[in-house]
Amino acid sequence: MSWDAWGDPALAKPLSDDIKGLLGQLLGVTPQDTAAPTADEVVLRPCALPAEDLAALARIVGEWNVSAADADRLPRAGGKSTPDLLRRKSREPQDAPDAVVLPGTEEEIEAVLALCARRRIAVVPFGGGTSVVGGVDPLRGVFGAVISLDLRRFDALLALDEVSGEAVLGAGLTGPQAEELLAGHGFELGHYPQSFRYATIGGFAATRSSGQNSAGHGRFDDMVRGLRVVTPAGVLDLGRAPASAAGPDLRELFIGSEGTLGVITAVRLRVHPVPAVKVHEAWSFPDFATGAAALRAVEQQGTGPTVLRLSDETETAVNLAMTDKIGGDQVTAGCLAVTVFEGSAELTAARHESTRSVLLAAGGTSLGEAPAKAWEHGRFNAPYLRDSLLACGALCETLETATDWSKLAELKTAVTAALQSALQESGSTSLVMCHISHVYPTGASLYFTVLGAQLGDPIAQWAAAKTAACDAIMAGGGTITHHHAVGSDHRPWMRQEVGELGVAILRAVKNTVDPTGILNPGKLIP
Repeated sequence: MSWDAWGDPALAKPLSDDIKGLLGQLLGVTPQDTAAPTADEVVLRPCALPAEDLAALARIVGEWNVSAADADRLPRAGGKSTPDLLRRKSREPQDAPDAVVLPGTEEEIEAVLALCARRRIAVVPFGGGTSVVGGVDPLRGVFGAVISLDLRRFDALLALDEVSGEAVLGAGLTGPQAEELLAGHGFELGHYPQSFRYATIGGFAATRSSGQNSAGHGRFDDMVRGLRVVTPAGVLDLGRAPASAAGPDLRELFIGSEGTLGVITAVRLRVHPVPAVKVHEAWSFPDFATGAAALRAVEQQGTGPTVLRLSDETETAVNLAMTDKIGGDQVTAGCLAVTVFEGSAELTAARHESTRSVLLAAGGTSLGEAPAKAWEHGRFNAPYLRDSLLACGALCETLETATDWSKLAELKTAVTAALQSALQESGSTSLVMCHISHVYPTGASLYFTVLGAQLGDPIAQWAAAKTAACDAIMAGGGTITHHHAVGSDHRPWMRQEVGELGVAILRAVKNTVDPTGILNPGKLIP
């Protein structure tokens, strides 16, 4: 990935003059005159690891698998949130891990953790580096130094049980690598978050990732059947059967633990044969309330689409204004919904027809397959547009939550108002867009995209807006995060999320598996 942007530089999406003009008219965005620094011009704080510590790490993992070079430290200096990317543009000294360590075996990880515990070095497990909530920030906490523990060498398909439909995948495999290995045997995982091209299997598990096919395949945590975790206190191999009554499920302590309790090295996952057919259909609804009610009816009936999502009026309109590939003349107003169905020809047809009946009865108008295929074609590319927006002086960021169906409309209104009010206080007009991309029988997610103008200190500007939105989420009965995870950004709200006793339980587990506290300090646990 680019060190100061999202993904592959070859896929960057420059803004047209028309779009720049529109941003100026609507939001007061003015192009930035200051050239961003090159990687060679970025100043990182000096490595704080003594030579003897670097040598000790090299003896464990091999000389070529330890680096304190700025060129290796810089790409691991944070994740890919808007504040992360804005910080990369600074010419002031920046935080970065003091070294990058690439273990190749669980024994090496155990030895690295033991060394770091003795010498009081913080350890940040690192997968794809796609966190947007400060999850891989190189925070030292009370320690003298911090290393980035890169899991990229754990990149194998370790086992495939075709009878049971389970695969054991190395934690360092990216989404595309995992799908390629499985496809060679006629199987797929089918987990497609927007970070799919770069995020890793271990990262998906550690953050409770939710992919765009969640309506059909579930969240990533629904797919996990077992996992191996290396902690400073020892190694855990969890998950013995499809279901068990042998006490609390210890897998749940580590799925979503964000590297604070252990280093996930392998994940056993539910997989399925590559679908024989795929059917797309887009829909238009007159307003968000009607569309949300339609999605609820589909999900509660259990008709079985693989993808089920709905954009609100603002997001539909902005997408039309900023791209000509989302449906052309077919989508003109209202709210765009997308459905996709996969599986055998017979089952897919039955699910499609059942869903169509529900959506038609709920007030939907079919737009055919073209807009849905256009969405699927570009579904991983939105972050590239954010890069271009940031470069031209716009403020662009996302946040998400989930709540019950009965609270959905009220929460959407409250979060939108909080964002707009906070940005107005900074002097910026804003556009707040929202979509539903993950549905459940009892509720759904809300994913917000915010556009404004960078004014003054844009990092502080966004921090104020995000704080206002998070306060509104908690007051409105939402969760502080549905799938972006907690990291350092959402950590201040964890007491409200789980309560004081919940925090005490998390601390007790941390003290057991990581008694010196070296694993990813400053994340998840208040």
